[in-house]
Amino acid sequence: MSDGVRVFVGIGSNVDREHHLGVALDALSDWFGALDLSPVYESDAVGGVGAPYLNMVAAFQADWTVGELSDRLKALEDAHGRRRGEEGAGERTLDVDILTYGEQVGIVDGVELPRAEILKNAFVLKPLADLAPDRLHPTCGQTYLELWRAYNACQQLRPVSFAWRERQLSEVVR
Repeated sequence: MSDGVRVFVGIGSNVDREHHLGVALDALSDWFGALDLSPVYESDAVGGVGAPYLNMVAAFQADWTVGELSDRLKALEDAHGRRRGEEGAGERTLDVDILTYGEQVGIVDGVELPRAEILKNAFVLKPLADLAPDRLHPTCGQTYLELWRAYNACQQLRPVSFAWRERQLSEVVR
């Protein structure tokens, strides 16, 4: 799909992690065609509660509205065991969040754009900086690479080997 708006989404899971990242990528590919994908990182659950997460960022061209995309992503999460409001232990089978939708800013169809977690969480910012280092954040005007280089929170990321559809997204050499 060549028309539409450039969308970046964050994908994470800490339950059957590789499977659920693959499920999300399969759905996005089926819906939007070609995907640009970041490497995959492991991170501890925010607040230290729950199993470690695998996180990544995907980018694609979409011609759906923000609301349509948000609804489809929530349905995808729900279809793969996401239990909203029952995740007190920090467990999520699948979490897919719209990070940016073109250059839109503000609350659009109930979705915050750009998503605040871009500037707060290493597991969002680092994969975004890997995937789109020269792209400008819609509100602060810095590139994602500049933002990553200035990032000073103490969240630790661990690169992990991950392949999807015989495509090696990240590989850790030991």
